[in-house]
Amino acid sequence: MYGFRSPLTPLTLVALACLALPAGSAWADYPDKPIRFVVPFAAGSATDQLARAVGQAITVDSKVTVVVDNKPGANGFIAASDVAKASPDGYTVLITTNTTHAANEHLFKKLPYDPVKDYVPVTALGRGGQIMVVNPQVPAKTVGEFIALAKKEPGKLSFGSGSSSSRIAGELFQQMANVQLLHVPYKSNPLAITDLLGNQIQMMITDTATGLPQVKSGKLRALGVSGKARSPLAPDVPTIDEAGVKGYEMSYWFAAYAPAGTPPAVVTKLNQLLVKAAKSDTASTFYQSTGTEVFTSTPAELAKFQGQESAKWGRIIKSANIQPE
Repeated sequence: MYGFRSPLTPLTLVALACLALPAGSAWADYPDKPIRFVVPFAAGSATDQLARAVGQAITVDSKVTVVVDNKPGANGFIAASDVAKASPDGYTVLITTNTTHAANEHLFKKLPYDPVKDYVPVTALGRGGQIMVVNPQVPAKTVGEFIALAKKEPGKLSFGSGSSSSRIAGELFQQMANVQLLHVPYKSNPLAITDLLGNQIQMMITDTATGLPQVKSGKLRALGVSGKARSPLAPDVPTIDEAGVKGYEMSYWFAAYAPAGTPPAVVTKLNQLLVKAAKSDTASTFYQSTGTEVFTSTPAELAKFQGQESAKWGRIIKSANIQPE
């Protein structure tokens, strides 16, 4: 018995083609509803501040609402997993850092997400340095005095971290300064700052956006900055390198990722929105006030940069003798 095949008219073929290829028309008006920015760290963190600044710029420019959804904890696992499982339609975006997309794969034996396969790179958004701060009750006014204090009482002084950047900065400092400190992990840097203000921990190397306001208010003491050069926002604070830990340097970066499978047309539009927003007057206050460099890219450039950064963070973590958990 032979099957019966109905003839397909030209009109039928056109109709089927429209059904099979909805993307062209579906994405023409993107974005036409609120976009959700998922942030792996708490409100007040540098990543949160950047997400809100860029989101506001997108709203001003395109009249599209951007909702910032903070999902702190587990070294960014919660937020990263949320976006990896989200609908790939361009309306859920991970605004993150090297923590989730360069460092975590070297800090943990198993991740609940794949930093490469589960995402589409959209654009880099910025990069900056960190600042070493201590509670004023700590009797050390310089990096050298802090090192001497730590060597006098090994393991007594503690440092907090709420991101991989902050943690590795502290671990690297221990190794290069040849001191023993107690590491205390937090869900986000602002939470660690709270305990530092209360002297529950004694030191942090944190992003400038989180640490510098506390220094300027007199609530914390700055000992050094982690970059190659002094920060223009704190020109009197030496680099940790010039303060005695020769060769010390640490930085961090921000970037945007969409779920894997997001249509290229949407990624292109999202890239354009984010790059324009990062360079806008609306977002400039964040960048200038935190000493963050505006750093944008194409999706392909971010993919290449991420690969290079993953290799670099792998080397730093290995040299710091940090064993994957």
